[in-house]
Amino acid sequence: MKYDENGLIPAIIQDHATGRVLMMGWMNEEAFDRTCTTGRVWFWSRSRQEYWRKGDTSGHRQYVRGIEVDCDEDTLLIQVEQIGAACHNGTRSCFDTRTIEAVVNERDAQ
Repeated sequence: MKYDENGLIPAIIQDHATGRVLMMGWMNEEAFDRTCTTGRVWFWSRSRQEYWRKGDTSGHRQYVRGIEVDCDEDTLLIQVEQIGAACHNGTRSCFDTRTIEAVVNERDAQ
């Protein structure tokens, strides 16, 4: 896999049952290895400069159900069984609170 200049790779977390994107976090090689070997999702906190495992303080755990890497090998997609909220704000998904209006382009009839 291709980690960035800081040794990190984005990990998109997806609900394996619904396909809903729950959150995005950063992993380094150690966090990825921990995720692969424990079956729980680990991240690297850029602000705290430490490892954290989803749910250790909140109880809202993520159990790995599948891991994929994109075609460029620079982004991970991790399917999980989510217990409780995925967002630190208490919502199911980090993408539940704000929608940006945009023109939805329907395919031309041509």
